Amino acid sequence: MKAAVIESVGRAVVTEVPDPTPGPREVVVEVAACGLCGTDLHILQGEFAPKLPIVPGHEFAGEVVGVGAQVTEVGLGDRVAVDPSLYCYECRYCRTGHNNLCERWAAIGVTTAGGAARYAVAPVANCVRLPEHVRTEDAALVEPLSCAVRGYDVLNSRLGAHVLIYGSGTMGLMMLELAKRTGAASVDVVDVNPARLETARRLGASASAANADELDRPRGWDVVVDATGNAAAIQDGLDRVAKAGTFLQFGVADYATRVTVDPYRIYNQEITITGSMAVLHSFERAAELFANGVLDPEVFISDRIPLERYPEALEQFAAGVGRKIVVVP
Repeated sequence: MKAAVIESVGRAVVTEVPDPTPGPREVVVEVAACGLCGTDLHILQGEFAPKLPIVPGHEFAGEVVGVGAQVTEVGLGDRVAVDPSLYCYECRYCRTGHNNLCERWAAIGVTTAGGAARYAVAPVANCVRLPEHVRTEDAALVEPLSCAVRGYDVLNSRLGAHVLIYGSGTMGLMMLELAKRTGAASVDVVDVNPARLETARRLGASASAANADELDRPRGWDVVVDATGNAAAIQDGLDRVAKAGTFLQFGVADYATRVTVDPYRIYNQEITITGSMAVLHSFERAAELFANGVLDPEVFISDRIPLERYPEALEQFAAGVGRKIVVVP
């Protein structure tokens, strides 16, 4: 079959690889669409994936075309979105409910072959059936949405909060949509990309700007979310948190990224700094939210690019052009 392969640091190609075979409790999914994510860029840079080469792609959906001998939950022809998370269920973190912090953490498209291919293998437990009205090629959005849902689980955001989001790419926009639905009094967005800010305004951001200095919130924001992973944005965001407020590190930063904090201010103003990593008990809920129209795929998916052009799609994503880019096998 044809698949994208990150062969080595800085090098991605499209080539032929063997067709996958399901294990007893696995299924083979014919991929309808696979989203690109910042994690894919980190893998290209030599981070996250324990070894290369790897078929990337952890945001995907498709049709079940093969089932293992012990699979009864789904059948041939079922359309599914796939949770890429692979946990050991044995370590202390798994046994205490923090599976996303698993000591043997793995993921489809990160540590095992992923969805940037014609076919992908997944445990049947990771597959969520799609209702008839949901287009399979749109359901690649369920996985990133499940990360955003996890982010709001961490926040425990109160009704009436004033929220500031750094970044209006796919993840920032998803956090915007969820903030609106969790009772935020206002949701402001900061981004240096004018085209992305325009989308934030289209989706109902209360205010938007290239710099938070342009926004009118002198006491700061109750909730500040970084959805960029950019050091300058993170540093600025930490300084914008109101007293008793919360800063959420949601964007994926490079390993080497460093910022400074003011410990006395954290103590004196009772500021919470927290993080949200990937998916945790949120995939099913994200699938239900998606089926109920929490996101408009036509707004969120800006480009549908043939799998053959995967390296070009990565370059476009790295350049910040568009919103969610999906490749279509």
